[in-house]
Amino acid sequence: MKKTLIADISLLFVAFIWGSTFVIVQNAIAFLEPMTFNALRFFIAGLFLLGWLLIFKRNELKEINKGLIIAGIIMGCWLFGGYALQTFGLLYTTSSKAGFITGLSVVLVPLFAFGILKQKPKPNAIVGVLVATVGLYLLTMGDAFGLNQGDVLVFFCAISFALHIIFTGKFTSLYSTLVLTVAQIFTVAFLCMGSALFFEEWQIIFDPEVILKGEVLFALMVTSLLATAIAFFIQTKYQKYTTATRVALIFAMEPVFAALTGFLAANERLSFIAILGCVFILIGMILAELPSRIQSKTRKCKYGIQTHKS
Repeated sequence: MKKTLIADISLLFVAFIWGSTFVIVQNAIAFLEPMTFNALRFFIAGLFLLGWLLIFKRNELKEINKGLIIAGIIMGCWLFGGYALQTFGLLYTTSSKAGFITGLSVVLVPLFAFGILKQKPKPNAIVGVLVATVGLYLLTMGDAFGLNQGDVLVFFCAISFALHIIFTGKFTSLYSTLVLTVAQIFTVAFLCMGSALFFEEWQIIFDPEVILKGEVLFALMVTSLLATAIAFFIQTKYQKYTTATRVALIFAMEPVFAALTGFLAANERLSFIAILGCVFILIGMILAELPSRIQSKTRKCKYGIQTHKS
């Protein structure tokens, strides 16, 4: 199995994790404010990965240098920017509009990839991005229209998430995956802590009735270990084997998985338009993948290489 295919499947699994834990996070932030919750989530994830590094991968400590630390901080800053801007944007706009505008990172990534990484997107990838964007609109917005200050904040959130994908692609081939992930996650944790100190009632974490609630403990364990430590480790490890544009398209499946989870776990009903949006996103992914595979098979036939199907 090719490394690119393994990378795409692994990153799709990450999108599934993030989408499927959306309901869990919603339940938790009913008791803890968002930045406070994220500070705990990323700090626990960072401790888990640091412990793994010190116990099982101690030889990778030799790879720590100034460049790696700076790379982790840069990735962490863009990731934190996405979370923070989205959180504050949601104070002024609807979750459906925020979902669509955040999803616009699927359009921004190819632009940044071309400008920063010099990766020219293939025509089929461009078509896939456009189709997926239409799908995001249908899934998250429906007939909603109009802009406000919250929408602007969420648009900058989309820029931050897009740049996080870009710089992850830039640095993953240069440094140790585990150490880079640890540096990135602790950066987000400390920035979330600072944000919580200034903007939220963070003292609530010392209230046993809140922090020991089943919803909060379950959300912290699942999101810190599965949706943060493991998910960002997978992204950091496998993004080097694919393009930033394909990563953005794969991550566009996150709201699809969130919608499916909401349907199965929370009995949320999807409209016909929303279902059509899910289909468009899936088609966008297929369009980005299928032509390149056909082209590869055509080249094999051209040079007389037999395939199993021939």
